[in-house]
Amino acid sequence: MTTEYLKRGQTASLPDLTETTATVQKMLERLESEGESATRDFSRQLDSWDPESFVVSESDIAAAAKSLPETVKDDIQFAHHQVRTFAERQRDSLLEFEFESHPGLVVGQRQIPVAAAGCYVPGGRFAHLASAAMSVATAKAAGVQHVTACSPPRGDAGIHPAALYGISLAGADTILSLGGVQGIGAMAFGHFTGKPVNILAGPGNRFVAEAKRLLYGRVGIDVVAGPTESLVIADESADPWLVAVDLISQAEHGTESQTILISTSKQTAQAVLDNIPRALGQLPAGSVAETAWENLGEVAVVDSREAAAVLADEYANEHVQVHAQDLDWWLANLHNYGSLFLGEETTVTYGDKTSGPNHILPTRGAASYTGGLWAGKFIKTVTYQRMTRAANERIGRVAARISRVEGMEGHALAGDARIAKYFPDQPLDTRIDAL
Repeated sequence: MTTEYLKRGQTASLPDLTETTATVQKMLERLESEGESATRDFSRQLDSWDPESFVVSESDIAAAAKSLPETVKDDIQFAHHQVRTFAERQRDSLLEFEFESHPGLVVGQRQIPVAAAGCYVPGGRFAHLASAAMSVATAKAAGVQHVTACSPPRGDAGIHPAALYGISLAGADTILSLGGVQGIGAMAFGHFTGKPVNILAGPGNRFVAEAKRLLYGRVGIDVVAGPTESLVIADESADPWLVAVDLISQAEHGTESQTILISTSKQTAQAVLDNIPRALGQLPAGSVAETAWENLGEVAVVDSREAAAVLADEYANEHVQVHAQDLDWWLANLHNYGSLFLGEETTVTYGDKTSGPNHILPTRGAASYTGGLWAGKFIKTVTYQRMTRAANERIGRVAARISRVEGMEGHALAGDARIAKYFPDQPLDTRIDAL
């Protein structure tokens, strides 16, 4: 496979999180030991936010809805419907079953939603109202009984009204006006709700991501998300302007956002490069997209679509777009991605905002072993079994003998005791010769 790079970016290395980890660890320790008073202290110090109650009231939700234009509410409702419907289909795809695997031994599988989920809806430079549907609506579609959502306050006005409307529409049972580590900690430890969550979901800055990572094991998490990344595959049929726009649109997430083009046509790749300045020129002043593209953007030319698929899988990118012919071939031959966008008619923007599949996705190569947030993340796939006494005749003896091969005499005795009780007139036959 021959690869020619028309543009190389800096190596996207993992950041040094030593100081971040230490800071977040100390905050979580305080949040757990001191409870709600520590949550309030951190909110006051870090966000200058000290409301009478961090729990958003129904009147606040109603006021937020009233402040929004009907077109905005209609758009949020449409996006919510798309995400919720897709998540419900995912939930329906999870099967429960039961069968007799051996005469007298019935085994089965159940799908049980977690009792409580915590969903973080980020604020910061952008009002990420689409994230409300992605996390909260997906959890509710999965059947979670109680969803706590938190989102950072904006100045002294509380949660952005569009984000608040979206969180409420998505079905959150409790909404907290909290951001950062204090928001994650409040959900994990049950502050202001009395309902510690079983799983945390939703994107955030490096402090939020680190808080989730440190809490993992005590609670479940969706993914440990890094900066946004997007890869476009284009052949000679691609529209260079649309490819350039798609690359730059994702670069505006932040200076660490990597965008990549892999093309089977050098002419197309060069035309995309030529269109990048025009695309950047249409963004608002101060956009970080130019810095992200300059530092991390890459353009690679390969000699076949097979080589393009191999290279794309090596990147294992969060988002992969295909601007090429024979889309079914790409669907069958691409394997490592968080979400796949087939054809120029769709774009990562649609996935980010409104098309339906979740936008909370794996980054930094994690797409080689996992997908992103989906209904199944909020569901425990558990198993069960029941047996007749007759089934113990074979199952019990085999289990006891295997236990003795392993050197686990206590396990073997559990089988022996049942054989002796259910078949008193038969020899145990569970001893083994020395190996």
